[in-house]
Amino acid sequence: MYPMDPETESALVERLRCGDEAAFDAVYDAFNLRLFTFLLRLTRRHHVAEDLLEDTWLRLVKHAHRLNPDTRLGAWLFTVARNLHVSYVRSRLIEDATTAGLMTLWPVSIDRTSPFEATAANELERRLERALASLPRASREVLLLIGVAGLDHADAADVCGITPDALRQRLRRARTMLAKALEAESRAAKSMLGEVTP
Repeated sequence: MYPMDPETESALVERLRCGDEAAFDAVYDAFNLRLFTFLLRLTRRHHVAEDLLEDTWLRLVKHAHRLNPDTRLGAWLFTVARNLHVSYVRSRLIEDATTAGLMTLWPVSIDRTSPFEATAANELERRLERALASLPRASREVLLLIGVAGLDHADAADVCGITPDALRQRLRRARTMLAKALEAESRAAKSMLGEVTP
C-alpha cells in the first residue's frame, strides 16, 4: 500500500489523531511488514526486531493524538524504529562494556552467528545478507530504507536526519560498497570452490 497518495495519508493521520482504531489497523497493514524487514536486517536478530517493532507501534498508539496534520506516516514510523534501534545498540554497548570483564567467568560461549544468515534459503540471498551486514550501519540503513522499505528519498532523508542531497550521496556510496562486498563474497566463494575441486 505504500507509497500512499497524499489525500489518503492525510485522512489517515486525521483519523489517528482522533483515536480511530480502524485507522491504526490500516496503517499497521500498510507498514508492519516493511518495518519488520527493516528492523530485522538492521539487528539481524529476530527477537530483537520483534521487540523493536512492538515498541514502534506502541509509540504510535501513545503519540497518535499529537501527530501533526501533515505528518508523513512512513517517515514518522521509520524514524521511530531507527531511533529505537540506535537506543538498543547504545544500551547493548553499555551493557557489554560493563560485563566484558565478567564474561570469562561464565562457561557458556555466545553464538554470534546471524539467524538470518543461518536460515537463508539460497546462496545468492546469503551472500547479499552477508554483504549487507558487512556495511557500516548508516550505509545499511539507507539501502534498507530505499530498497526494502520503499521510502522515497525525501522520507528516507527525514528518517536519517539528513538532507535529500546528503542521502543521495550516502546511497550512492552504500551501493558502491555493497557491490564491492558482493564481489568479495563471489571471489571468496570461487576461491573455496577452487580449493575443493581436483
